[in-house]
Amino acid sequence: MVELRSFLRAAGKSAAQVSLLPLLFVGGPASAQDAATSTPEGVIGQIFDKIEPVTEAGLHGFFQLLDNQPIAYVLLALALGTLIGSFSFKTISLGSTAGTLLVGVVLSMIAEAAYGITYSIPGILSSFMLLLFMYALGLKVGPQFFSGLRKGGLAFVGIGLIVWSLNWVICYFGAKLMGLAPGYATGLISGSYTITAVLGVGQGAMASGAYVPPEGMTVEEVGANMAAAYAISYVLSTVGIILLIRYLPRIFGYDAEADAKQAEAEYTGGAIHPVPGAPGALTMGPSPYDLRAFNVTHDRFLGRSISQLAADFPHVPILRVVRDQQIVDLASDPVIVAGDIVTVRSNVHDLIFDERELIGPESDNLLARNVPLEVADVHIGSHAVSGKTIAELQSHGTGGVEVQALFRAGNELPLGPDSDVYFGDVLRLTGPDAALKAAAKQLGGRAILPTMKSDLLYLALAMLVGYLVGIITVTISGIPFAFGTSAGVIMAGVGVSYFRSRNPDFGGPVHEGARSFLQDFGLNAFVAVLSANVGPKVISALGGDTIIWLALIGTAGALIPPLVAFWIGVKVFGLNSVISDGATTGGRNSTPGLNAIMEESKSSVAAVPYPVSYALTTVLALIGGYLSMILS
Repeated sequence: MVELRSFLRAAGKSAAQVSLLPLLFVGGPASAQDAATSTPEGVIGQIFDKIEPVTEAGLHGFFQLLDNQPIAYVLLALALGTLIGSFSFKTISLGSTAGTLLVGVVLSMIAEAAYGITYSIPGILSSFMLLLFMYALGLKVGPQFFSGLRKGGLAFVGIGLIVWSLNWVICYFGAKLMGLAPGYATGLISGSYTITAVLGVGQGAMASGAYVPPEGMTVEEVGANMAAAYAISYVLSTVGIILLIRYLPRIFGYDAEADAKQAEAEYTGGAIHPVPGAPGALTMGPSPYDLRAFNVTHDRFLGRSISQLAADFPHVPILRVVRDQQIVDLASDPVIVAGDIVTVRSNVHDLIFDERELIGPESDNLLARNVPLEVADVHIGSHAVSGKTIAELQSHGTGGVEVQALFRAGNELPLGPDSDVYFGDVLRLTGPDAALKAAAKQLGGRAILPTMKSDLLYLALAMLVGYLVGIITVTISGIPFAFGTSAGVIMAGVGVSYFRSRNPDFGGPVHEGARSFLQDFGLNAFVAVLSANVGPKVISALGGDTIIWLALIGTAGALIPPLVAFWIGVKVFGLNSVISDGATTGGRNSTPGLNAIMEESKSSVAAVPYPVSYALTTVLALIGGYLSMILS
């Protein structure tokens, strides 16, 4: 503001030389003071003397508002962060998560440095948002998770060990070599790994007496060192890891999108349809079957009832009869008469070459042709149909529907007329709503149709179970071991989607739009809250040469291990680049990084190995943090 005012005052002098502004004043100056304020420079100076306090007060009020109304802060960080993250430079962009983090930290730092306002948003909000993200992600990748364990579990564990061990070596010995005071190494491990709980382990080591600060230092000073190292390395690590994980395949010359499609084929066993309950499962796809309407003129149709025609022509079921522009109730088993228009659904080839001669000329009657088609999953719950072939089922009460896919124990099976169907299988059918429900009744199940609803009961109960499992802690030699609430909740989502792939009745409906929203909004809201609380700590750590070493060591500890682990995953373990990236980001405990590679690859397959390496390194990071404190 001062520089701007000086610039405009200088501009005022130039304006005085052309004698434009004096024309605004009538009469000469009455005094020296009036003379000073009568010049253009004086007038502009007076204006800015009045504007500057008002502007400063306005900015102060703005940042105070964000402090008083934390929801406004979160929404502003989300909006600006998403906007900034959408910009790209030569195909490289931050993405919404990193953009939100940067905006949030900058807002928090300005408030602290300029106006002494320290933002502090309750952690319960960010924790809950993160859990929503993890559960929504688990719902999407559940069936692939167990397939991933069978295919590459050992490799995922190896990648996790590489990431953890390299991070510990870089942070601990880096702090030692640079002569950093006690506490910094533990803070660097915590921040570069983005695991706040490591700070708690370090504090616990001091509280229990397992670590005693050197003479001349207090426990509070060591704690402050930990917090400062954590804040600096956390911010740099979080932004850096998002960008690194996002572009790791590209750095090594791989096409993330193409590799993701290949990985999806590998981890679904070559299945071409999403399993029951998965995103896109109940989406209409291409089909050789079609609806056609015909004016009935052929003698073999006239004078016969719907049930008689269904028995004679099971592969060309009549779905609607229009008579005198009125829809005839098929439940009454009407007899076809001259002038009726019938709507049938069958293979287009058969309709074109056979049925025109059999039924009559085709009709474009809108009422006859307006028969909505749906997609439904049906769980086989009748022993009476168990063991029958697809062809036999279509000849016995399931007319009007097309079998699109067959699943057994969550796996898609090859489909053909002779494919056997057994109790507990799931059939994916397409057809009119009435025909789907009739077929489901014959199969002993219920037609699971697309819906805009989501079942909050199952969501809440599953998340509760996962959360409680995650908080179970076992303490061994002063080190707490826990699965972690994030890992617990993602596994709850994995479990629900896994069992729903075997029986679509399980878990209640979850609309894909709602699931996708929870995934995106949950993570970014978590990052927004986190940025508010971390910003002030960054300010307190800015000073001297120490900050340079904290930044360098923290960034190295965050980025070098995943770079090495990814390369080993691809070259040594022979993993697909996106799968290796997913295992690497799990080993780095970076949920935002996982989101970044999913955005880059346009697939969620990277989340398959994530929980395996994530759970392992969460425990190892806590052990490593405790050891770094003891050895300081």
